Amino acid sequence: MFWLPWAAMVAIAPLQYGYAAAAPALMGVHGGTPLATLAPLALWIVCQGLASIPAVGLVRRGRLSVRAALWTGAALSGAALLTLAVSAHPAVLLAGYAVLGGVGAGLVYGVCAEAVARWYPERPGTRVSFVTGAFAYGAAPLAVVAGLSPGLLQPAFAVAAVVALAVVGTAAGFVRLPPAHWWPARIDPRTHALDRLILRRTPPAVRQFSTGQALRTGALAGMAAILVCAGAVSVFDVVALATLGGTAPWAALALLVVLNGAGRACAMLASEVFGRRRVLSTTLALLAVGQLLLAAGASTRSPGLLVAAGAVAGLGGGAFYPLIAGLVREYFGEERTSEIHGVVYSTKAVAGVLGVGLAIAAMTASSHAGSFLVMALLALLSAAVSHALRVPGRPVTLPV
Repeated sequence: MFWLPWAAMVAIAPLQYGYAAAAPALMGVHGGTPLATLAPLALWIVCQGLASIPAVGLVRRGRLSVRAALWTGAALSGAALLTLAVSAHPAVLLAGYAVLGGVGAGLVYGVCAEAVARWYPERPGTRVSFVTGAFAYGAAPLAVVAGLSPGLLQPAFAVAAVVALAVVGTAAGFVRLPPAHWWPARIDPRTHALDRLILRRTPPAVRQFSTGQALRTGALAGMAAILVCAGAVSVFDVVALATLGGTAPWAALALLVVLNGAGRACAMLASEVFGRRRVLSTTLALLAVGQLLLAAGASTRSPGLLVAAGAVAGLGGGAFYPLIAGLVREYFGEERTSEIHGVVYSTKAVAGVLGVGLAIAAMTASSHAGSFLVMALLALLSAAVSHALRVPGRPVTLPV
């Protein structure tokens, strides 16, 4: 119930960061324009972000089984990766990769995250962050192939299609949701509920909010703004680094993708000690610093600086996703967590369009340095918004 969802996330990873890293190489192989190559990625992110919301809702209400959702996700994800292996026609990519692949990945992502959160109710955020982290670093092998052997991209996508179908299909055969109100027998619920560290660093919500009530708070709007800005920067970095060319940028890109995933788990562990909002602000500031280092590396073409910049940007480039999910649970309560987080996560569609649009502009610009500086401003804006987040319903005189 943990490793199979993790493996499923690894299997579908080439659909987002893998395609983003391969986009410049695909443009060179097929002779397409930046817009024609990156438009399918933007549409894929929109479909993936929007598909996961109804999928989780249907599973929670018992109208869609985990097996059916994962089997459908396996078939659609495999078909999308196979599309990338056999066709370069823009219309085929939009339909086969962007729409089918986006919906398929949304099903797998949403259902796997929901299953893990339900099986580990004592630490849902930390467990889910480990699983969703695989959604990023699982794309590292494809990113390396795209940078060092672009001619092998199509066979690599074909292999990825077979792997996705097999791995996600296997998960569909075994992954299930636990019984209602399930709690692990090895953990005493009373001791867990009264743990002083948990109550101090990750306190429960003041009350249980409905989705409508959450929408009327400034905290939810702030979380959505953070995800839009930071999500755009995260997508932009992968495409921009891939277009720099040379061995060092590809080493930096592989490191960025790996740490984008691993940083999620590290940030969630740190947030259990130092608090979610404080760690969120720190990771977003780290993302901004990474953009400044990338700007300097792009200007000087220093291999060491680019690798260091990729590491810093990677650590901040994915951690905000599980941290925001944890804040939703702490700010608005347990009862409607999936619905409320679905509203926030759906803004990933806006982030994807913004990030891809800025990446297209950067590919046509004479220098990447200025584009990275714009990304630094976006990351700083998201850090400022995170610092202003306040728990709904708590008096302002109390600590945040």
